[in-house]
Amino acid sequence: MLIKKIVWRRLIIALPVVLPFSSCEDVIEVNLLEPETRLVVNGIVRVDMAEEFVDVQIRVKESSIFFEENTITQLESAVILIGQANEEDPFDLNFGTSVLVETNPGSGIYVPSYIPGTDTDDRIRTEFLNENTEFFLVIEHKGNRYAAQTLFSPTVPIDGITQGNETLFNQEETEVVVTFTDIPEQENYYVFDFGFGNFLEVNDEFTDGQQFTFSYFYDERLQPGTRLEISILGADQQFFNYIDLLLEQTENNGGVFQTPAATVRGNIFDVTGLDNVNIFDNVQRPNDFALGYFAVVQEFKQTIIIE
Repeated sequence: MLIKKIVWRRLIIALPVVLPFSSCEDVIEVNLLEPETRLVVNGIVRVDMAEEFVDVQIRVKESSIFFEENTITQLESAVILIGQANEEDPFDLNFGTSVLVETNPGSGIYVPSYIPGTDTDDRIRTEFLNENTEFFLVIEHKGNRYAAQTLFSPTVPIDGITQGNETLFNQEETEVVVTFTDIPEQENYYVFDFGFGNFLEVNDEFTDGQQFTFSYFYDERLQPGTRLEISILGADQQFFNYIDLLLEQTENNGGVFQTPAATVRGNIFDVTGLDNVNIFDNVQRPNDFALGYFAVVQEFKQTIIIE
């Protein structure tokens, strides 16, 4: 399997340059087209099955004009529907409901509603999750309704992480060596989070059911004593492909989940006015979607201290 080092590609906007010739005093003003503002949803929910409840945190922003940071926004409503997928009857929609509320006004972070000492408890218990557990995220924002659909994606633990002493391109890199064992006789996808906004996607096309070891190289020599927390996330093919596209089109400016590239379409669609709950691909409205992604994935972590 080809394991590649993540390379962040910088997007350069070429603008005409005004040269200060003494015989010309005209100033050329360049007006950039103002891009369409889109809702940005960081909906990657990481699940630790050892915990009692799923740590749901849906973060929302709005895309901004060139050179400016995305701005935090608020939702009119947000809810997650949870149920077991029924392959024999896809119209069987017997789902539970988890209402989401903003943690603090103006934070743009939404979590299941929970008021201690009352009957209000919309937290999702991990004991009910398996590979057939289906989730729907439905949110309202500025008069538009958005929806996303995903299945829970289990994963395998990391067998071990060690520090290597090899380099890939220069002498200032830091190598970590990761080992994990693939689930046999299944088509599996994995996403590794190496911290600092660095991610790597791996599939088992050539390693089905085998223990697999690979090296990952950080771009700089990390200081001794640096604590690295490395995660393996479960993924389906759609989420795997989404991460692959993001890694090709984004730079390290806060993480691929924080500032999704405008050219990468996720799985959160504008369903305003649609009355068919099974339509989540907007066949007739391909340009109506939010940036970002909604996924519920199992996570295993390991830490290593750089020597």
